[in-house]
Amino acid sequence: MSMTSPLGTVATGLQAHYATVFVFILVGFVFAGIALGVAKLLRPSNPSPAKQSTYECGEVPIGSSWVRFNVRFYLVALFFIVFDVEVIFLYPWAVVFKQLFPVPGMGAIVFWEMIIFLAILALGLAYVWVKGDLDWVKKLAQRTAMTPAPAAAAEEEVPAS
Repeated sequence: MSMTSPLGTVATGLQAHYATVFVFILVGFVFAGIALGVAKLLRPSNPSPAKQSTYECGEVPIGSSWVRFNVRFYLVALFFIVFDVEVIFLYPWAVVFKQLFPVPGMGAIVFWEMIIFLAILALGLAYVWVKGDLDWVKKLAQRTAMTPAPAAAAEEEVPAS
């Protein structure tokens, strides 16, 4: 009588699952390679200077590509990503919340945790809004202390030599 260890059975099952994943990955790469190869054989090849140039949304590309973008583009994108990712957390919460509500006390805890989470988000949004980072066109800072008044400069007398 030979006894097989349970670990050997588990390892064989895990190897089968990894083999299945490996086969799917391999089939995906082969399919992509075949599709790209067939497309290269069938498509026309008519290179021209217009086709080789950089496409800039219908504009003729002029100057260097190393142009400084306004930081507002990045700020708006960052705010969007932060709040978008936070909203993603609401979906699993909503699904689990209905299942947890009949459990005594658990529904209230989960509900108030989400209220605190949303309050932190609202506080962050209010901070960004008050700071003015959501305004696309910002006003220049007042520089009254740095620039002298024109009347004061005209009143200065030049000493005679």
